[in-house]
Amino acid sequence: MSACIAISYRLPHLPHLPRIPHCRPIEVKKTLAASIPHEARSKNSTRRGLLFLSLPMSALLFLHSNSAADPSSGFDPVTDAEKDASSALSRRIGEAVRLLDLAREFQAKGEFSRALDYFTQIINDYKDFAFTEYARVGRALLLYEIGDRQQAITEMEDVSISLKGYPEIHAALAAALYTDRHAPLLAENQFTIATILDPCYADLSYVREKKHWPPSLVRSLKNFITLS
Repeated sequence: MSACIAISYRLPHLPHLPRIPHCRPIEVKKTLAASIPHEARSKNSTRRGLLFLSLPMSALLFLHSNSAADPSSGFDPVTDAEKDASSALSRRIGEAVRLLDLAREFQAKGEFSRALDYFTQIINDYKDFAFTEYARVGRALLLYEIGDRQQAITEMEDVSISLKGYPEIHAALAAALYTDRHAPLLAENQFTIATILDPCYADLSYVREKKHWPPSLVRSLKNFITLS
């Protein structure tokens, strides 16, 4: 037989709140405020004032500085030196792109010597830019036409590593390896990479009319394609 012990809890005495009839939220706030003794409201106001006055001076200055910080005040975190450096870099990039366009224009016109000069200038003066590698492609192709073919092939091999996956350099290297190095297997590997990435390099008219390859390199590519 189990015995149960009844424990009684005494609820704390709650202050009597006035009955609030159905009314709007604003009227509820007024009714509740009226039920709070004037002395309590005065004490709360006094406490808030004392709390504000008890804040350290550093906190007061922080609050003042935050309230004074206006996004429209024109604050710029970039220094003048950084702006000057950015402008100088933009000018260098613009000049390098301009020279690259000139080199390609002269190459398209068949003025290979002038195009070679511009490609070489880009490589010498703007080697810190990544797109200089594309100037090296143009320089290698033109060296094959008017310069030392062995040097041209060496540059092609080097650029084919730094720009691995760029079809033009792989196709040009295939043509040169087959004709000048007599290395058909190496040439076949390079040409396979080029034509997988862009089948147009199997078309002689494409490299001659669209890519503006010099005549000697077009002939070498023809020798490879026809196995002659």
